Amino acid sequence: MPWIVLLVSAVFEAVWATALGLSDGFREPVPDLVFALALTASMFGLGWAAKHIPIGTAYAVWTGVGAALTVAYAMATGAEAVSAAKLVFIAGIIAAVVGLKLIPDRPPSARRSGER
Repeated sequence: MPWIVLLVSAVFEAVWATALGLSDGFREPVPDLVFALALTASMFGLGWAAKHIPIGTAYAVWTGVGAALTVAYAMATGAEAVSAAKLVFIAGIIAAVVGLKLIPDRPPSARRSGER
């Protein structure tokens, strides 16, 4: 469940980042409201997920997925140019996120004595 919450909060990160870009310096009420609501949801989700997933991993996944979705949405809407290089690097971000999920995590208390 923490990974699902983390991914949903990463989606909210992409929403607030996109709304921020549309807010015209906080002069547009609808994007401003979307920004505030999505930012709040995103932070609460990240905070909850970080109780169950190490913060370094949680933050890397949250920012990586959020950034990839923000760029993908901008390219899909024509706000940003599509290029093969961008697609390769976005795929790299997603591959890194999947890699972080696949790596087994052992909390420091589970380490054997003498192991560093």
